[in-house]
Amino acid sequence: MRESVDLTTNLAGIRMRNPVMAASGTFGYGEEYASLIDVKKIGAIVLKSVTLKPRDGNVPPRLVETPAGLLNAIGIHNIGVEALKAEKLPGLRDAGTPVIVNIWGENVNEFVKVIEALEDVEGIAGIEVNLSCPNVGGTLFAQDAAAAEGLLENVRKKCALPLIAKLSPQVTDITLIAKACEDGGADAISLINSFPAMAIDVETKRPLLGNVTGGLSGPAIKPIAVKMVWEVSKAVKIPVVGMGGIMSASDAIEFMLAGAKAVAVGTANFVNPRTAEEIVNGIGNYLAKNGFSSVSQIVGVLDAR
Repeated sequence: MRESVDLTTNLAGIRMRNPVMAASGTFGYGEEYASLIDVKKIGAIVLKSVTLKPRDGNVPPRLVETPAGLLNAIGIHNIGVEALKAEKLPGLRDAGTPVIVNIWGENVNEFVKVIEALEDVEGIAGIEVNLSCPNVGGTLFAQDAAAAEGLLENVRKKCALPLIAKLSPQVTDITLIAKACEDGGADAISLINSFPAMAIDVETKRPLLGNVTGGLSGPAIKPIAVKMVWEVSKAVKIPVVGMGGIMSASDAIEFMLAGAKAVAVGTANFVNPRTAEEIVNGIGNYLAKNGFSSVSQIVGVLDAR
C-alpha cells in the first residue's frame, strides 16, 4: 500500500516529510503558492535568492519560452535581507514545511553579511548558497574550485544551519567544484542551476530577453543534469539535491537512482503549481509498486553495467 511507504528524508539535518523541494526562484517567498497547493505536503520550500540590499533585477522581457525549456533573466530581483526578515519570514514560520533561504552576493563579504543578518532569525531550516546565477554580475564562484571553497569557508564560520552549495553546469569538471564546496564546509550540494543561453527574434533581429542572455531551464537540460548528479554523488560524501527539468515523478526518480537524496522542482511550478505535490504521490506509488518500503532504498542504486 502507498501508505506503508516511508518518504521521510533527512537532508544534512533538515528533516523533511518527503524528498521533494520547491526550487529557488520558482516558488517566490512561498505565500504566492499557499493558496494553490498544500505546502505541508512537500518536503521543503527554497526561497528565491536574497541579497544584502534590494535589487531591481534585469530589464524586461525577463522570461522567454523555448522548445522544451524556459529562458529567464530575472537578475535576482528581490526585496533584500532586512525586508525578508521583517515581511516574509514571520509568516513562513507556520508554513508547516521546512524553509530554506537561498542567498547571493557579488563578493564574499556580501555573502557573509547576508548570513550575519539571518543568524538570529527563527524558523529557517537551512541556507542554500547560490554560487551560480548565470544572468547577473559578480563573481561566478561555481567556476573556480578555490573560490568556491573559500566562499563556503567564510560562510561556514558565520552559519550554524545546514549549508547547501548550489552549483553551475558551466564548468569543465563539476566534481572538482563539488569536492571544493565539501572541503569548504558545505553539508549538501544542489545541482544544477540553469545553463547560460539566449534566443533571437529573427524578424526584429533583436534578443528576446532584455538582458540579451539568460539561464535555460526545463526538460531540455534534464539529461545533462542527471549525468552531473550521478558524477557528483560518486565524488562527495555529503548528500546531493538533484534538479533540472523535473516535470514528473519519473523524472524525480531518475535523479534519485542517479544518487540524489532529494530533488527540487523548478520550471514545472510555472506550468502546474501542483507539480511538486503530484510528484510526491508519484514517488510513493512507484515505491509501493516496486516493493520498496523507504525512499532511501532507491537513492544511488543505478545499475550502470
